[in-house]
Amino acid sequence: MENNSTYISINNEILLKTQGALGINDLSIQRGYGIFDFLKVIDNRPIFLDDHLNRFYRSAEEMNLSMDMDRSALKLAIHELMQKNNLPNSAIKIILTGGYADDGFTLHKPNLIITQDAFTMEDRTNLKGMKLVTYNHQRQLPTVKTIDYLQAIRLRPFIAENNADEVLYHNNNQIGECPRANFFIVTDKEIITPKDNILSGIIRSKVLKLSIENYSIIERYISLSELEQAKEAFITSSTKNAYPVIAINGNQIGNGQPGSITAQINEKLYELMMDKSVIAN
Repeated sequence: MENNSTYISINNEILLKTQGALGINDLSIQRGYGIFDFLKVIDNRPIFLDDHLNRFYRSAEEMNLSMDMDRSALKLAIHELMQKNNLPNSAIKIILTGGYADDGFTLHKPNLIITQDAFTMEDRTNLKGMKLVTYNHQRQLPTVKTIDYLQAIRLRPFIAENNADEVLYHNNNQIGECPRANFFIVTDKEIITPKDNILSGIIRSKVLKLSIENYSIIERYISLSELEQAKEAFITSSTKNAYPVIAINGNQIGNGQPGSITAQINEKLYELMMDKSVIAN
């Protein structure tokens, strides 16, 4: 259940969540124009905060959104909200909108929103795995983390009709990403993730730097037909870490159970998140 007694920050003013509001002429409402980033907090430690802020500021620049608050001030605003909410294990979302536009089209001074909600990590020792269904679609501005999830939300009935948990986009048979996660397959000697026309996820970037004995971790083109030969598959995201995929389009991946390489990667990610010397706050 949502906790409406928690606080949010709007343009560096802390308010009760029930008091937070935007005007209807904000471009996020009028045109769906804005960006965001999302990260976990564990034991009051924002995980990979610098990585998320790097992406946030890059997204703002790509979308021509002027971010008046510098990185130090934004970090301070995040920590002040964390102190106010006192939610040691939580999720933080930073949103930057297109601002108020009387004509409903012209960029103005953005509105900055920071939210925090309680979040509990899944038991990594008992991951059941998820099912995906593919769909031919290429996101606009794939390298930017925009608030545009139109297609992802529109496809929810399609996902349910196909007895799946999430959709996996491909662009004319070239595998891309899930709406909220990156995608990997495991072969006999390689762990492979799509290289182009995707959002560069923070957890994805951590996986690319891992060392897995007897395996190379690479970025390259993945065809739709390659999914049939995959020994394992998994997604990565800030909420899921490395989460096993056990079926795609109704076809079993490997033996239809979460795989050992995925489990190994998930464990290494967990160790990385728990290592206070590695986490940039």
